[in-house]
Amino acid sequence: MKSICADLVLQRLAPEAGAALNRQLYECLRDAILDGSLAPSSALPSSRDLAHETSLSRNTVLHAYEQLRAEGYVHSQVGSGTFVAETAPEAHLAVGQVRTDGAPTRRQEAVRLARRAQALVDDASAAPRQWGAFMPGVPDVTQFPHRLFGRILGRLWREPAPDLLTYSHGGGHVDLRTAIAEHLRVARAVRCDADQVLITEGVHQAIDLTLRMLADPRDTVWVEEPGYWGFHKVLNMGAWRVRPLRMDGDDDGPQAGWPRGSVAPRLIFVTPSHQYPLGSVMSLARRRELIGLARESGAWIVEDDYDSEFRFAGRPIPSMQGLEDDGPVIYIGTFSKTLFPGLRLGYMVLPRALAGHFRTAHADLYREGHAITQLALAELIAQGHYAAHIRRMRVLYGRRRAALAGLIQQSLGPDYLHSSASNAGLHLVMRLPDGSDDVAIARAAEARGVLSRPLSRYYRFGDGRPGLLLGYACVEETRIESAFKALLGSGISAHQ
Repeated sequence: MKSICADLVLQRLAPEAGAALNRQLYECLRDAILDGSLAPSSALPSSRDLAHETSLSRNTVLHAYEQLRAEGYVHSQVGSGTFVAETAPEAHLAVGQVRTDGAPTRRQEAVRLARRAQALVDDASAAPRQWGAFMPGVPDVTQFPHRLFGRILGRLWREPAPDLLTYSHGGGHVDLRTAIAEHLRVARAVRCDADQVLITEGVHQAIDLTLRMLADPRDTVWVEEPGYWGFHKVLNMGAWRVRPLRMDGDDDGPQAGWPRGSVAPRLIFVTPSHQYPLGSVMSLARRRELIGLARESGAWIVEDDYDSEFRFAGRPIPSMQGLEDDGPVIYIGTFSKTLFPGLRLGYMVLPRALAGHFRTAHADLYREGHAITQLALAELIAQGHYAAHIRRMRVLYGRRRAALAGLIQQSLGPDYLHSSASNAGLHLVMRLPDGSDDVAIARAAEARGVLSRPLSRYYRFGDGRPGLLLGYACVEETRIESAFKALLGSGISAHQ
């Protein structure tokens, strides 16, 4: 088989140029080393192999290799071969190079992005670090039954059917769609069957697909305020009119009712069972009112039920989707919170009138796959391991939440716990005194090794209340107190 180095040489070599072939080969390899095409410490083919693969004489290759070795571009190890040097002799000259004619190089020019893309990059919300105290929204991935899941995957990979290895079609593997439907009917009171379930690569893809399918440019979309930043990131890439649903009042719903106006909403994004980020629960009366409004206006409600499996006190909160048979509600969920985010599997439960259209569009837009992973997950659910894992994690997370909440109350007082927070989920909101700079505090805490998210960043329609989102799921109980002490040293005042 031809080596990558031989392919590179054959693309760059120009025998008709007139220069000696050994000189051309030397310059070709030297330039590839300097521009990074041949990485430091990478092995070059033997002179015999490169000569055979490029139809050059071996002497030509030997001369080129010797010249590279003499100038320090490569080094040889007896019995091992020839390797690119760790630092090329001229590498330091490339730093800060400019064109001799005075014109800026492409690297020096400011890249022009689309306006919405530039806004996305300038206000990026996805954190580079996703593990440790007190990263919100991240489960304890060390507790995932990886050996069990690995055995299931290993068995499926030994003799996979061809249809598990090609492009998928139909909204996900039927076994997983069936398992999800059965689980949701019991655990979340969702009314559905397998034909209504569509497998996605997470909540963001579900949001994106819903907007593409149901909202035209300039249509009005309602979204919670404060609300999940992922809603806004996807919304900001389109031309939709966004109206806020105020969720930071003293009652269990919007502060002054739903936003009314001359233009009815096309889509309404909500997290009714555990409002993100504040943690409140939407009352039954509000849910019915919202469903009635959606029916009246022809809107669709998108119910994000991202972590409602983890409720540590009181009765489970059933889904909004389950209030009516085939109501105007699109239910979305994810395995990122119950299993691990890197799995990249979520799901939608669609009204029957939408399911077929969404399946067709999903296959055309995103090209489905991961069929073997989906089949393995279906087995994990069907055999009862998924429900057992959730039960174990519910106990574990409940203890960790109680430990963190207790430290906040002991060190700062009960007023620092957000009043609307329910005893559920993977994070809690720690309030800060008015006038606090929660962005600066979060930055200072990160410098001390403690992760958090500033609450004010979740407000998109005016100044938000200061606070910190603190995740307790991915930090061991033995480390909660030390991490919290480090957080207190980041500029948090005990005066409310």
